[in-house]
Amino acid sequence: MTTSEEPSQPEASSAKFWNKMADRYSKSPVSNQAAYEKKLEITQSYFTPDMEVLELGCGTGTTALIHAPFVKHIHAVDISEKMLEIARDKAEKQSVENVTFDQAAIDTFTAADQSYDIIMTHSVLHLLDDKEATIANIHKMLKPSGYFISSTVCLTGIMRFLQLILPIGRLLGFMPLVKFFSAKHLEKCITNAGFEIISSWEPKKSHSAFIVTRKIQ
Repeated sequence: MTTSEEPSQPEASSAKFWNKMADRYSKSPVSNQAAYEKKLEITQSYFTPDMEVLELGCGTGTTALIHAPFVKHIHAVDISEKMLEIARDKAEKQSVENVTFDQAAIDTFTAADQSYDIIMTHSVLHLLDDKEATIANIHKMLKPSGYFISSTVCLTGIMRFLQLILPIGRLLGFMPLVKFFSAKHLEKCITNAGFEIISSWEPKKSHSAFIVTRKIQ
């Protein structure tokens, strides 16, 4: 389901980083449980039992497995095979059979045009070198009037010290690529790709934007 058989050097580096982080990530508590539960509730309000859903950057599968009872099928994709091993183990223990986990880089993943009713990304767009290209690909993969639902860390104007140390940390292999942009900039990127914004919410103290959009072009 990817555009090439062998990962590029940046993809391989990213996969290596998240593979190392998988166990620690799986044991980390949700930073804002109330906000997370609200995001789940809002997302589920758009689900119907016949829907085909794609989650790009599914991590250890928690969100996909929570949403599984409300849709026909979820295709959950992540660059880290270690993350996916944990996700598949969760699915087996929970007897969830309508979630498929596949390894692929988010920015090279492809599927047939108009394949999905809803596409979700959670805390991943700021980790991509070219989020605009990924958003454009999401638009292509969505059915007419399909929904793109995203939660994205937006760091412009805050944590400026990170902009100084992240390049060094990435060079040394203990920090990922992180892009700095604002929620308004992200909204513009999404609308420019052919979506209308239905709702946008920034939970307090989260530095993230939860945006629900619909394909209109």
